[in-house]
Amino acid sequence: MISAFWILNLKGETLCARVFRPDVKRSMSEIFRIHTIANNDGNKAPIMTLGSTSFFHVRHMNLYLVCATKTNVNAALVFEFLYRVITIGRSYFGKLDEEAVKNNFVLIYELLDEILDFGYPQNSETDTLKMYITTEGVKSEQAVREDSQKITIQATGATSWRRADVKYRKNEAFVDVVENVNLLMSSKGSILRADVDGQVLMRAYLSGTPECKFGLNDKLVLDRRNAARNVSTVDGPENPAVELDDCQFHQCVKLGKFDNDRTISFIPPDGEFELMRYRSTTNINVPFKVHPIIEEIGKTRVEYTIQVKTTFSPKLNASSVVIKVPTPLNTAKVECKVSLGKAKYSPADNLIIWRIPRIQGQSDITFTAEAIRSSTTHQKPWSRPPIAVDFQVLMFTASGLAVRFLKVFEKSNYNSVKWVRYLTKANGTYQIRVSSLSESGLQGGN
Repeated sequence: MISAFWILNLKGETLCARVFRPDVKRSMSEIFRIHTIANNDGNKAPIMTLGSTSFFHVRHMNLYLVCATKTNVNAALVFEFLYRVITIGRSYFGKLDEEAVKNNFVLIYELLDEILDFGYPQNSETDTLKMYITTEGVKSEQAVREDSQKITIQATGATSWRRADVKYRKNEAFVDVVENVNLLMSSKGSILRADVDGQVLMRAYLSGTPECKFGLNDKLVLDRRNAARNVSTVDGPENPAVELDDCQFHQCVKLGKFDNDRTISFIPPDGEFELMRYRSTTNINVPFKVHPIIEEIGKTRVEYTIQVKTTFSPKLNASSVVIKVPTPLNTAKVECKVSLGKAKYSPADNLIIWRIPRIQGQSDITFTAEAIRSSTTHQKPWSRPPIAVDFQVLMFTASGLAVRFLKVFEKSNYNSVKWVRYLTKANGTYQIRVSSLSESGLQGGN
């Protein structure tokens, strides 16, 4: 597995080093420094192979976290370990930077000895580590005697991610379904590519060791062939099945029950955690439709007419809507007219930025503008970058995923308060292509 682990600053100086196997020397961090840091190459690949040694690195704030190995390891596992180290550092030090490493290097070595054994990752759950490693890096004999039984259960039992003595005055569970829409639309409104990256985030403030269950859509399928069969035999075009291409669950989820009845059963960790991550590429509900008509008038003017329509329910609202419309590089002045929000030309970015604080569902708004271009000796053709739309829509999911119920079972039978919230957003990933001059004229004529 991992032969060596280093923490370096941006100058390449070694702050912490731990060698687990004799096939890699401590001084090999100098090789990484020369090829990655000294070359000032910010686009260096996260995996670099020199001879028979592979270096895996992650840059976090003003640090490089580096692993080295000479075996054919699972790259995803190595990067997962590196990000776990960052998470543990944040939990212990507030933030993991060069100053935190210098002030707590003794504790860092103690943590490395616990989470790595001969280069193999072990228990990296923060709550478990804090049970027997204090923030001062010293554990008293009394704490060892009191927690010895708990430590054994946490390290080897089925619920190593949760203590059994958690208590809250008010028992609450919050579930957030957060989806990020990735879309590429043609200038005529046809969808060229659309997919959704989703997360189910949970904040559990529950006493004891409760078992939580929540169910997803009745027509939820994970296999493309099953989805086609279900749509053709059961679902109509107005109520399609929700298809997820792949799912990743937290280790607390009992996967057998999800495969059988699509209910997620688990004993949650205490506090905030990511319960589920998924991706969907079919039956995507597009929240915004943008129809741009951009026509170049000679070599001095560009006329814009952009129609935006929201397709979600009129009971919902989109907030923080920002539409970025590209302009030619030699634009001198822009005059804008909008029916909602405010639009402003940004010369530094060659963009017209249209900001709409809030827009209701099933609305139609129009944007018109005229860009005046300065004359240049050598005028290059305008490449026409796509229009980008950023937004947030509460209580809406582009994939159609919905939480049908959420239940909490605990032996003391206390009452708990459950909350479910949905959020669909886009940040630079929702783009609409701008048509060419001939297409603009044709579209304008129609």
